[in-house]
Amino acid sequence: MQHHTLTPPTPPSRVPMVLDTDTANEIDDQFAVVHALLSQDRLQLEAIYATLFLRQGDSPAQGLNDSEAEIHRLLDRLGVDGGGRVHRGADRFLSEDVSSVANAASDDLMRRAMEPRDGPLWVVAIGALTNIASALNAAPQIASRIVIVWLGGQPQHRDDAREFNLYQDPVAARTVFASGAPLVHIPCYGAASHLLTSTAELDAYVRPQGAIGEYLSDIFRDHSEQYPGRSKEIWDLSATGYVVSHSWVPTRSVARPALSQQMEWVAPPDDAPLAAFAEAHYVQRDPIFNDLFTKLAEFEAGERTAGFAE
Repeated sequence: MQHHTLTPPTPPSRVPMVLDTDTANEIDDQFAVVHALLSQDRLQLEAIYATLFLRQGDSPAQGLNDSEAEIHRLLDRLGVDGGGRVHRGADRFLSEDVSSVANAASDDLMRRAMEPRDGPLWVVAIGALTNIASALNAAPQIASRIVIVWLGGQPQHRDDAREFNLYQDPVAARTVFASGAPLVHIPCYGAASHLLTSTAELDAYVRPQGAIGEYLSDIFRDHSEQYPGRSKEIWDLSATGYVVSHSWVPTRSVARPALSQQMEWVAPPDDAPLAAFAEAHYVQRDPIFNDLFTKLAEFEAGERTAGFAE
């Protein structure tokens, strides 16, 4: 199967996807996970992959454990059974000496990517890329059967590509960008950075929406110091926003870069595979937040369900 578009199928078609998330790293993944689970009319969410991350004083394996636990906390508050749909990713990052780390998430991705389907499987990644890179290195044939949407790094016009999802896992990022898999890159600065919200906004539109609304509002409030005018980015909603409605995250087709050892975007080698690539240059925050807030209200009113694809 070959595909040449980076545009998700339009309604009434649904987007078959998996979500790869370092859910406990900060407080933005939680919003994206909930957004995906509440978007059954638009997304066929087949699985969620727990992804590692490294915080000071912890280990990548601890980050993985925390992410998996956080996914289940969200599912519990939504009343969703995660049996067989939540998979643990790698417990260590890729390195120059280790091209693939065996893990359940990568195994599930390889299996799903090779299943017969009419179009590609959309791989929405909002953390480090080790799970995705491990699958691509272990089964290169999946590159022609998936489209990756990744939130991370910085835009090509910046001198430095560094950002948390990228700089903690640079070997995996190089692997994904050098692969033949079609890729939509959503950088942080100038794109996902538009997704600002505040405690006041969440108290008005999210907190009233039952257990999940209260939880999302609480973790946002507890994350950082509160003061008048304080806002914070919910970066990861850019990725789920793209697959729900790609017009909310406009992209442009540009040359697909490589990542240097200095973590700068550079021209790829001459023998790099040709593959579709686009970079987001803006994010429309209002329709994305409106979509999330509306779905949370409908869910609390019993007018919408949450869950995985059947």
